[in-house]
Amino acid sequence: MERASNGQRERLLAIDALRGFDMFWILGGEQLFAALLLLTGWQGFALAAAQMSHAQWHGFTWYDLIFPLFIFLSGVTLGLRPLSLPALPAVARRQRYRKAIKRLLLLCLLGMIYNHGWGTGMPAAPDEIRYASVLGRIGMAWFIAAMIVWHLPLKGQLWAGAGIALAYALLQGLWPEGYSAAGSVNAWVDQRFLSGGTYQNAPLDPEGLLSHLSAAINALVGVWAGRWLSQPYSLWRRSAALCGAGLLMLALGWTLDGWIPVNKILWTVTFVLVSCGWSALLLALFLVLVDGLAWHRFGGLFALIGVNAIAIYLASALFSWDYLVSSLAGGLIAALPGSAQMVASVCALLALQWALLWFMARRQIFIKV
Repeated sequence: MERASNGQRERLLAIDALRGFDMFWILGGEQLFAALLLLTGWQGFALAAAQMSHAQWHGFTWYDLIFPLFIFLSGVTLGLRPLSLPALPAVARRQRYRKAIKRLLLLCLLGMIYNHGWGTGMPAAPDEIRYASVLGRIGMAWFIAAMIVWHLPLKGQLWAGAGIALAYALLQGLWPEGYSAAGSVNAWVDQRFLSGGTYQNAPLDPEGLLSHLSAAINALVGVWAGRWLSQPYSLWRRSAALCGAGLLMLALGWTLDGWIPVNKILWTVTFVLVSCGWSALLLALFLVLVDGLAWHRFGGLFALIGVNAIAIYLASALFSWDYLVSSLAGGLIAALPGSAQMVASVCALLALQWALLWFMARRQIFIKV
């Protein structure tokens, strides 16, 4: 990603590194703490391992941050290159709209493929297709944010974001059955307007229709963070401001939790605040470490994932990594003590994925949507 500085544009490795760090935890990194607990027995790893699964309903864990952080970073890249469509010629505007729609549709299609398409397979079972998906949510959140950013000045963007947040909070809060799983307004919308199946056949889908609106706020906050990063201030000042904004959002989100629970599945506005708060803090941290203190090897290691994040995410569903690890290193792993085998398996899995990503980067193969 790039930023403006002294009239030039220089690459911010921290953004690709943070995106890769985010993806690392769903590619196999989430198994590390359980494996280390088995190896060492230290209960600190048990506490860390507990953060590697989603909150059951209300609440927040580290694993809950992975998805909104990716959406936030998609907004950052949008904000680094601010664009006003009304100022462009009609031909250029149409081209932008076509690209945005194609990106949205492609992400929705790839999300269905990740969900394994036609449910139980052929013959096709359209009523079993899960149309909602993680990639579809990323596409919708980015698309909504892009339409706002491309057509409104900064003040209008702020009003639009605040309006969406207020309307969404009132709709959820005033709904007769409030924040229940089966009776929420999100469930009502999904049951009536979302075709096909839902995740685990639940009453509502965690990537369902209504919560696209609040997820778009994560992207919008990312846009504003990207705009701030493009300002001609020192990296330390920009990082400090991001840190302050992150702490403020965290404080506000947890203060409002008594009235509007922090809930990922419903993607409540307090969940938006908490997830954006942590996203801003992590972005500030990576800016300091990678671009400020020049931890380029650390940043480059995770950037290998970040520059091909969508490709490796899809590969995690389309290929059996465990089978590959077993085929290539199964004998060696089996020769280790039982308590060390899980750690070795996880490390082998991550090494295999990193090797593929390194090969793709060396060959200049970057698959982006």
